[in-house]
Amino acid sequence: MNRDKIVDIGVQSFEKIRARNSFYVDKTDLIREWWENGSDATLITRPRRFGKTLNLSMIECFFSNQYAGRDDLFEGLSIWEEKTLDGEYGFRQMQGTYPVIFMSFAKVKSADYRGMEYAVSSILFEIYQQNRFLLEGTTLSEEEKNYFKGIHPQMGRETAVNAINALSNFLSRYYGRNVIILLDEYDTPMQEAWLAGYWDEAVSFFRSFFNAAFKTNPFMLRGLITGITRISRESIFSDLNNLDVITVTSEKYAPYFGFTEREVFQALDDMGLGEEKRGVKDWYDGFTFGSVEDIYNPWSITNFISSKGKYDTYWADSSSNGLVNSLIRQGSVIVKQTMELLMRGESFEAEIDEQISFDQLDGDEGAVWSLLLATGYLKVRRVERRGRLLKKIYTLCLTNMEVESMFARMVSGWLKSAYAVYNEFISAMLHDDVRRMNTYMNKVALRTFSSFDSGNKPSEKAEPERFYHGFVLGMAVDLTDRYRVRSNQESGYGRCDVMIEPIDKNGKAFLFEFKVLDGDEGEQSLEDTAANALAQIEARKYEAALIADGIAPENIRKYGFAFQGKKCLIRGGKD
Repeated sequence: MNRDKIVDIGVQSFEKIRARNSFYVDKTDLIREWWENGSDATLITRPRRFGKTLNLSMIECFFSNQYAGRDDLFEGLSIWEEKTLDGEYGFRQMQGTYPVIFMSFAKVKSADYRGMEYAVSSILFEIYQQNRFLLEGTTLSEEEKNYFKGIHPQMGRETAVNAINALSNFLSRYYGRNVIILLDEYDTPMQEAWLAGYWDEAVSFFRSFFNAAFKTNPFMLRGLITGITRISRESIFSDLNNLDVITVTSEKYAPYFGFTEREVFQALDDMGLGEEKRGVKDWYDGFTFGSVEDIYNPWSITNFISSKGKYDTYWADSSSNGLVNSLIRQGSVIVKQTMELLMRGESFEAEIDEQISFDQLDGDEGAVWSLLLATGYLKVRRVERRGRLLKKIYTLCLTNMEVESMFARMVSGWLKSAYAVYNEFISAMLHDDVRRMNTYMNKVALRTFSSFDSGNKPSEKAEPERFYHGFVLGMAVDLTDRYRVRSNQESGYGRCDVMIEPIDKNGKAFLFEFKVLDGDEGEQSLEDTAANALAQIEARKYEAALIADGIAPENIRKYGFAFQGKKCLIRGGKD
């Protein structure tokens, strides 16, 4: 490799990369390991931009008879040098010898079920058009040829779900060999269905599709499916008891998706960027697959090399992150408090079920953490078995600096519509101006309250916990250079809702207690509720932790926040 080698950004065609002699990290041992493993159908989940599409393209180029004789694509790579015990090049003779069906659902992003079905049907139509040669000769009967011609974007559901099964039959008879089926980004339409509200219809469609293509298909030799998440077996894989599932915590195929540290450091040396190893490790290291640590995402590394050593959030910026954003923004108090902890560089413990059920994401924090682990935003620091039942407890933290930077910008974006008045609130707080704090907090709440609502009930009637914990998380991000912002912090005789401690011990500190007006406690007005919040700060001596950390009592400000819907009243300040 030399410094002038082309670094193709976003090119996912193995043939194109090899033909252009572009920068490529050899992952062809995946072919050998997958083939020798012998599973009928395999699902491999990895975060986005981790080489899944390129690896499937590589496997297609190796096995597909459409690439027969293309020795040039594999010469010099590991698989081409693989020898059997008798000294023969065992895998060379397999290149280009099987019919292969390769499809991708990456572009199936529809606002409704009809659009999704049309998008999938269009993909199936294109695959059939690539195999129109089957209409010639006598392999297909006239009835089968009519079926073939009936594959089009407007075809019925039953035709669509059985299309791959039927094509496997046709190709197997034509070539005299069973078919290898490759499917990339199988879960993209499922995530879109959950976001857009047609989850149940999509589940019904894909359960039938996967059963026909990968289970009840006698013409399939091997199947390989890739995606980001492992959607629960009960959702769409209930009939696939032959499926070998490989998640981010599995040992199989661990080195083949993403770059190992040895591969990254070698590439940096070869491209004249060897002096950046420490910085690259801090920014882009951190992914762990199975027991293999120090995995780097290829998207960031190739962009870093292509830009001649510029650090940026390449991977984090490569998609909208809409699902993750909505889950955290609209998530429970526990979700937001855990994000505060993560943004401080700490870890937390959780039980993780890697089978993600999207219909549980609204009310199950464990499902949220499972999704963040699968998508690469969290990494496993350690796993322990505890208790008589040996529960599996994961210690999780943010993956690296790139992910931390992405979350910081995401949280700041929540308050974007009210950013000017949000800054005015912070300024008023720092200047002990309670009147202005009230003015601007009410404006912030009015403009952003509904964006934190889970959608289960109208914002006007919802308790504002999601809002003010989202607000606190925003402060934790924006004030990180000057303050430590913590919620539910143990201090004195209880837990304070919010504690804002200055890094400079001579600065001001702030204690917030949030309460919702509750008539059952005798509160008749927001004034009563704010007074009760202040009284709780005093009674439970929340200032104790700050004083113990060296903050002078006269520098501690105490505020009671009273909420009623979007209305807020703040009382307190300097004693």
